[in-house]
Parts: sequence; structure tokens; C-alpha cells
Amino acid sequence: MTANAARNELPARAPRKRAGNDAARPNDADEIGLDALVGHAGYAVRRFQIWIFQDFVRTLAAVDIRPTQYSVMTVIGANPGLSQMAVAKRLGIERARLVHLLDSLEGRKLVKRVPSATDRRSHALHLSAQGQEALRKFKKLAAQHERHVAEKIGKENRERLLQILSCFA
Repeated sequence: MTANAARNELPARAPRKRAGNDAARPNDADEIGLDALVGHAGYAVRRFQIWIFQDFVRTLAAVDIRPTQYSVMTVIGANPGLSQMAVAKRLGIERARLVHLLDSLEGRKLVKRVPSATDRRSHALHLSAQGQEALRKFKKLAAQHERHVAEKIGKENRERLLQILSCFA
């Protein structure tokens, strides 16, 4: 474990008693005991997810792209012509939410919907020329974010984490 990771580790200890007032509640987050949460993978994963999203948003703030928007653009860029349903299914996004995301990306002229050649009821999704250029920039910033993750938990731990989580991808 890196020194940085050890410093940011959640405390497993019980809260300290305060002298003179047993009813006093701890105010410092480090003094609040987590009890059984310490051993819960779901809790630890959620805390790490919060940190990851916050770092991603900070790292890509200058280009105003959110993690889900980046994911959608990346999948469309790698698979031009996919339907909205296929993108939603692959990324596990509710279809209604994806429509909203696509409206936003289309409004920024990053994504375009083209009537499908095979199904008149659906649209094929493509990145615009502007979207392709933007995605190249986003990927460079996302790589910087991934370096932050490696700095936080260590390169080997990052690789191991990706291996463990690959069964959910």
C-alpha cells in the first residue's frame, strides 16, 4: 500500500470517548466509527467510486465532460453506427437517460443521429468531426485521471482491481 493510500484509508477504530461528557458526539469525521462497514466490500467500492468520479470531474472540468458522457462518446467512437438501444444496453444506462445524454452531446455538436439504413424506427449514432477531435482530447485527460488512480492505490493494485472488476464490464 502506498503512503498516500495508507494516509487516506478509512479508520477502523471505534470513536474515542470524550472526557466529562459521555453523551457528546464526535464532530471530526475521523472519530466516527464505521462498525461493520469496515468489512463491507460494497461500502469500500462506493467510497472509491465517489473519489474516482470526483477526480474524473476535476481532471476533465476544463472540457466540461462527465464520466457517462465520456463513456457514451467512447463507445460510439469505437463502434460508429450503433443504435441508441445497443449503446444503452452495453453501458447499462436507462434508455430515457441515454436520450437526455445524447440530446446534450448533440447540442454540443459532438454526436449526431443518422436515420438507420436497416431500421426506419431507430437512429445510428456517430461522432461528428468535432466530436472525434474532442474525444481525442478527452482520452488524453482521462489517461491523466487514470494516472491519478494509479498514484492513489499503486500501479499494481490498479491493474489487479481492473482484473477483479473485469467480470462486471
